[in-house]
Amino acid sequence: MTHPYRRLGVALAAGALLLAGCSGSGDSGRAEKPPTMDAATSVGDGEGELNLIAWPGYAENGSNDPEVDWVTPFENDTGCKVNVKIGNTSDEMVQLMRTGQYDGVSASGDATLRLIYAGDVAPVNTDLVPNYATVVPFLKDKPWNSVDGQMYGVPHGWGANLLMYNADVVSPAPDSWGAVFPGSPELKGKVTAYDSPIYIADAALYLSKTKPELGIEDPYSLTPEQLDAAADLLKEQKENIGEYWSDYTKEVQAFESGTTVIGTSWQVIANTIEADNKVKIGTVLPTEGSTGWSDTWMLSSKAAHPNCMYKWMDYIISPEANAQVAEYFGEAPAQTKSCDLTADKAHCATYHATDEDYAAQIHYWTTPQTQCVDGSGDGCTSYDQWVDKWQEIKG
Repeated sequence: MTHPYRRLGVALAAGALLLAGCSGSGDSGRAEKPPTMDAATSVGDGEGELNLIAWPGYAENGSNDPEVDWVTPFENDTGCKVNVKIGNTSDEMVQLMRTGQYDGVSASGDATLRLIYAGDVAPVNTDLVPNYATVVPFLKDKPWNSVDGQMYGVPHGWGANLLMYNADVVSPAPDSWGAVFPGSPELKGKVTAYDSPIYIADAALYLSKTKPELGIEDPYSLTPEQLDAAADLLKEQKENIGEYWSDYTKEVQAFESGTTVIGTSWQVIANTIEADNKVKIGTVLPTEGSTGWSDTWMLSSKAAHPNCMYKWMDYIISPEANAQVAEYFGEAPAQTKSCDLTADKAHCATYHATDEDYAAQIHYWTTPQTQCVDGSGDGCTSYDQWVDKWQEIKG
């Protein structure tokens, strides 16, 4: 089986995945509505070129592995030559998109609203993306990829943040995030957590179930008081943290060496450890639910090659291409028809690709903003405030 890039490709030896520990993105003063822009009404001939910002493993052209190439068929079919700039973090992707040099980006939910409200991406006419019709319904018209019913991209793939544990050490098997919030004293120094401001949402989700008096309805829509409560829980958890992780290889190594025995993880990391057969691990989506991620291909509002980008959006969520990238990367495909085309026929079952009940337990990463993303008002905290709070938590 080809070894997937997951979130941190082979070429990225170090550095935070998805969200960096610092922002500087200046998103606290966001407008109440995105700038008014019209979506395209037709797709013409390709312009001959396409400039993308993508996560490692999302736009493979055979240069990393000759057997892994879904870009070349697209180029041959459309005449759009694809140039890819690898994005290391969501913050980096936001800054790159603001240069106006790129046609599109594979944005995660912590970046999408920043791009939408700043006017960096354009609304997408999904009628011009035929393969959108068979994307799983639970990824459409969501708070991280749409505003007022208008889609700003097409869903690509998704996954849950799971609780993973060493089954030989942690007993009985946990079924609650209480195992790591604040963390079992007997496991002090052997608990791990995701190194990112968005991890605050994990604490907020747990508090929403265990301390209802805080009034947390959505883990990304936190008042200053609710943000402080989540931060206090994470500061308490830090006493038991041995290591925060953003590079998936470090979490694999920590579990296999025994220095870490429990913490937040992804299914693809569990699969890697199971394949190595060095330690017995278990995973669970806890009773409180979970946070998770859903990536969206978005069209730059300054795209020099919008026709090629529309063609790419339709292609990358086509059954065959979406199956290839999801399996290589290690995620659930967005395209329902992809499940019949994966080399591993159990792939979609492993990642719960079309399981609506499973997906309903996931609170997908969404950019926090002062205008509460759950529609409850304008008294919430912004992403910049979360970044400041995360730095305070880690000390």
